[in-house]
Amino acid sequence: MITVIAEFKLPEPLTNHAARQIFLGTAPKYQGMPGLIRKYYFLTPDGTKAGGVYLWQSREDADALYTDEWKAFVRSKYGSDPTLTYLDTPVVVDNVLHEIISEQ
Repeated sequence: MITVIAEFKLPEPLTNHAARQIFLGTAPKYQGMPGLIRKYYFLTPDGTKAGGVYLWQSREDADALYTDEWKAFVRSKYGSDPTLTYLDTPVVVDNVLHEIISEQ
């Protein structure tokens, strides 16, 4: 598994409520996305940066999303280019499902 943190600066600070409304508008496009296990949207406490933390089955699955078209979408929606940080994720503890998930 791989975790990707996508982060971008916002042109103006957002409130949590405003960010929630924007994020709810884009969330459906990620449902059922091949290889995506989970996505968390985030907003910094001061509202100046936002992004997503994605858990993918593989690097190939992640790379299928982070195309030039996706980056252009983020730029047009939020006003800046995203930065991407890739992290190997060998184990996940899920307290909601009461599971420990590990690579096979």
